[in-house]
Amino acid sequence: MRDLSHPLATGMQVYPGDPEVHLQAALELERDGVAVTALRFGSHTGTHIDAPSHTISGGRTLDRVGLDELVGDALVLHVPGLADGATVTTEDLGDLPDRVPPIVVLDLGWARHFGTARALAHPAVGVEVARLLVDRGMRVLGVDTLSPDPTGPEGGGDFPVHEVVLGADGLIVENLAGLDGLPTRTRIGIFPLRLAGDGAPVRAVAFD
Repeated sequence: MRDLSHPLATGMQVYPGDPEVHLQAALELERDGVAVTALRFGSHTGTHIDAPSHTISGGRTLDRVGLDELVGDALVLHVPGLADGATVTTEDLGDLPDRVPPIVVLDLGWARHFGTARALAHPAVGVEVARLLVDRGMRVLGVDTLSPDPTGPEGGGDFPVHEVVLGADGLIVENLAGLDGLPTRTRIGIFPLRLAGDGAPVRAVAFD
């Protein structure tokens, strides 16, 4: 089993404009008999999932997403060598099957930049790529970047890929890690907190 998640830590990189991450001891073992950490961060911190309600008015919240949607066969598409700010096109994906598994992961080689300024200059997924994958059966899109849409230094902007995927009642997983060398066909599990909201951090794994 391979962990595909970034660890949560105080001061870690977040999407521009999102709440900062603070983990602080609330109770201490030596003083209080137990150790308890107070957590303060946004629902889209680290490796996390976007529920449809993140960008779609009236969309499903995360507590209405079943685990059966988040565990299963996955297609991992390795697209290395993209320039900063490039757009992933349908040609970059190579020959796709007529039907793809419910989970599709794009490895753009950008996890290594997480926590640096270059993370903001990640490649973005083309809208035509998102539409094609949804049309062929994708329900969960995973990326190793801050977003499948472009990320500016101030965040915000337009979210056309979110609109396509979440608008189809699908899901998006961002900031995946450890995708190097994964086979094209694998099984993946994505395990979020069951929050009644727009998203949550996840522990994502690839099964041997």
